[in-house]
Amino acid sequence: MGSMNMTKKPHAVCLPGAAQGHINPIFTLAKILHSKGFHITFVNTEFNQQRLLKSQGPEALNQYESFKFETIPDGLPPSDPDATQSIPDLCKYTSETCLEPFRKLLSKLNDSETTPPVSCIVSDGVMSFTLDAAEELGIPDVLFWTTSACGFLAYSHYFTLIEKGFIPLKDLTNGYLDTIVDCVPSMKDIRLKDFPPFIRTTDPDEFMIKYFIRQTTRAKRASAIILNTFDDLEHDVLNEFSTMYPPVHSIGPLHTILNNMENDDLKSLNSSLWIEETECLDWLDSKAHGSVVYVNFGSITVMTPQQLVEFSWGLANSNQNFLWVIRPDLVSGDSQMLPPEFLNATSDRGFLVSWCPQQKVLNHPSIGGFLTHSGWNSTIESISSGVPMICWPFFAEQQTNCWFSCNQWGIGMEIDSDVDRKQVENLVNILMVEEKGKEMKDKAMAWKKKSESMSSWLNIENMINKVLLQS
Repeated sequence: MGSMNMTKKPHAVCLPGAAQGHINPIFTLAKILHSKGFHITFVNTEFNQQRLLKSQGPEALNQYESFKFETIPDGLPPSDPDATQSIPDLCKYTSETCLEPFRKLLSKLNDSETTPPVSCIVSDGVMSFTLDAAEELGIPDVLFWTTSACGFLAYSHYFTLIEKGFIPLKDLTNGYLDTIVDCVPSMKDIRLKDFPPFIRTTDPDEFMIKYFIRQTTRAKRASAIILNTFDDLEHDVLNEFSTMYPPVHSIGPLHTILNNMENDDLKSLNSSLWIEETECLDWLDSKAHGSVVYVNFGSITVMTPQQLVEFSWGLANSNQNFLWVIRPDLVSGDSQMLPPEFLNATSDRGFLVSWCPQQKVLNHPSIGGFLTHSGWNSTIESISSGVPMICWPFFAEQQTNCWFSCNQWGIGMEIDSDVDRKQVENLVNILMVEEKGKEMKDKAMAWKKKSESMSSWLNIENMINKVLLQS
C-alpha cells in the first residue's frame, strides 16, 4: 500500500457526470471500492442529489459511516426539478463553473476530524476539471469514461475527423452521412452517421465538437482511464488506446461484478433518480419463457408524439408481449398520451411503467428481447443478460454502440430514426420468433458467458493497487 499509514483508510472521492446514465456505473464502482476498504465520498450535483433524496429517501442515503454523499452546484439556471437537464448546458456549465466548488469540497473533507484525508479521485471523463484539483493535491485521479470503449474512441477521433476534412460536414443529407470513414483502424467500414452525432453540423465552431476534443485531450493527464466494458467484447478498440492514453483498464460489466460479491454491505443503497416500480416483475412471472419484449429508451431520449404512436402500433401489431417503460418526460410537448385504442388492444399482453429495476428485468427468464436506445449501460446490461436488441439510437455515442451491436457483435438490428409502425412490427417479430432472432439470442448468450470471465475483476484489483493506493 505504498507509504500510506495503515491506520488510515484510503478515501476515494467519486464524481459522476450529472445524468442518470453517468451516475449508475460510478455508483456501482464506488460500492465495489467501499467493499475493498475505501471510505467513499460520492459527489452529486445539488440538482441530482435532490432527485435522489426524493426517490430513495434520506434514511436510505445517510445510513453508512463510510459512504457519504456531498454536493456541488452544476452552475445551470434553475429548471424543472423532475426532468432531465439539457446535456449541452450541463457540459458547458460544469466545465466552466465546477472546479472552484470542487476544490472547496476537497479542502473541507481534508479538514474534517472524522473522515480520513482524500487519497484519490475517481471522476467522470466529462468532469475532467477534477484533474486540476488532483494535481494541486498530488493525488491520483482516475477518469471513468462511462461510454463504451468504442464510443470513447469515436470521441477521441473527432480531432482526426477534422484533420481529414470530414468535419465540419459538407452536407447533412442521409446520403452524405453514409460516407465510410477509413481513418479509425479498429472501426473498419464505420460511416459518418455511426459517430456520435454532435458532428452533424456544418458549423466549424460547434461547441460540442470542441468540448469533446478538449475532454479527450485532457484525459491524457489522468492517472488511468477506466471503462465499463470487458476485453473480449472490445478487444481491438482497447488495443488502439494503448498508443493514445495512459493505461486504460476495462473493468466491466460492473453490475455483475458487484452482484457476485459476497460482502456487498450496501445492498440497499440505490442510485436511481426515479422511483422504480417493481409490480412489473410479478407481471413478468406470469409470462412464458422468452416471450416478452422489454422496451426502454433510457433516461434522456425524447421522442415526438408521432414517434410514440408509431412505436405503440408497431408493438400492438406484432402481437408480442411487451413491458414498456414510459418516463414522465419521454415525449416532447404535452401530448404524451397513448391512443386509448392501443391500450384496449394490448391490455392482456402489454405492461406500462414509468421506471423499473432494469437489471432485474433483463435477467428475468420471460424477457426475449430489448428495444433500446443503445445507451451504454443498457447495452452492457443486455449483453451480460444474454438478451439481443433492436436499436433506436438517439444521441451521444448511442449510434456507435448500435453500429457495434449490429455489425461487430451480431446481437442487434437497427431501426430507422424516423420510425414507422411496419418496421417496428417486422423487427419485433424477427427478434422474437424468426430464425435470425434465435441466432442473435445464441450470440448474446455467448457474449454473456464471456462477460463472466475474471479479466475485469483482475483489472479492478490492478487499478486499485497500482493507481488508487499510490498516494
